[in-house]
Amino acid sequence: MHHYSLLDLSPIPEGGNAADALRNTLDLAQHAEADGYHRYWLAEHHNMPGIASAATSVVIGAVAAATQTIRVGAGGVMLPNHAPLVIAEQFGTLATLYPDRIDLGLGRAPGTDGVTAHALRRNMEANDNFPQDVIELLSYLDDAPGDARIRAIPGQGTHVPVWVLGSSLYGAQLAAHLGLPYAFASHFAPAMLEQALETYRTTFRASKWLAKPYFMLAAGVCAAGTNEEAQYLRTSQLLAFARLRTGRPGPLPQPVEDVTADIPAQVLAQVEQALSCSATGDAQTVRAGLAGLVAKYQPDEIMVTGMIHNHAARLKSFEIAAAALRDIVAQ
Repeated sequence: MHHYSLLDLSPIPEGGNAADALRNTLDLAQHAEADGYHRYWLAEHHNMPGIASAATSVVIGAVAAATQTIRVGAGGVMLPNHAPLVIAEQFGTLATLYPDRIDLGLGRAPGTDGVTAHALRRNMEANDNFPQDVIELLSYLDDAPGDARIRAIPGQGTHVPVWVLGSSLYGAQLAAHLGLPYAFASHFAPAMLEQALETYRTTFRASKWLAKPYFMLAAGVCAAGTNEEAQYLRTSQLLAFARLRTGRPGPLPQPVEDVTADIPAQVLAQVEQALSCSATGDAQTVRAGLAGLVAKYQPDEIMVTGMIHNHAARLKSFEIAAAALRDIVAQ
């Protein structure tokens, strides 16, 4: 494994607001840089009361300005919500301002519900243009032929690294076909991880962007001084995910002593399964959990994420995870 990285959804805490979430994101990014994280990615979600990173490229710019060396990017931009030219201009601008530090991960899902997707896209089309849109976007970031009628300015020639994101075989197949790096959303949808990884690695075709497969595994993490404290802190994410699954999204809840009193057993089982690609506990437990995931899936890179209500506790969690991952990378 080459690197360890961090995914931040800019959680809006219960009792707080979007301004708090964005301040926390900037602070966490600075700590992540100090802790040796290679990338700091933010994700596009819309109409979510608990997530403040909807204007993803804007937040990326703020994070890049607040840091010095860490790569900053989208994990990801939901490309069907946007014209490829606009994304090329946005990320070309970011890459011009912060050279060799910007990544662009692309997703196919709407990042929201159907009604909000309609508000974003206006004219919904039944056909799937995602592969063609990815290819178009790549062309805008590449060197332009002399007769190009449309150019991304800034953007053309910036060669912003483009990733395909996915939670099914579709993204794995597309990333392999185009010869692009691939990140799997195993932190909330691990069901098809093994099959997607096998598909990506065995069908990968070398390209001008990438000579061999490069796979990033996403995993949840919640680390604290003791196993009991970590399990307590993790209840915030369990509650948030359960409420989202049952159509009641909201700010990131405060942790509770007994999560079974708030989440029906059947729903809790589904949530635990969705979040099973994770490590929760004290430093030793988290290190063992992350090492086990790395040994099993042999990723080129791992990206950890975690929703903890208390900002100081969240900083500590990622600090503990970084120490574990440094050891794993060094092996």
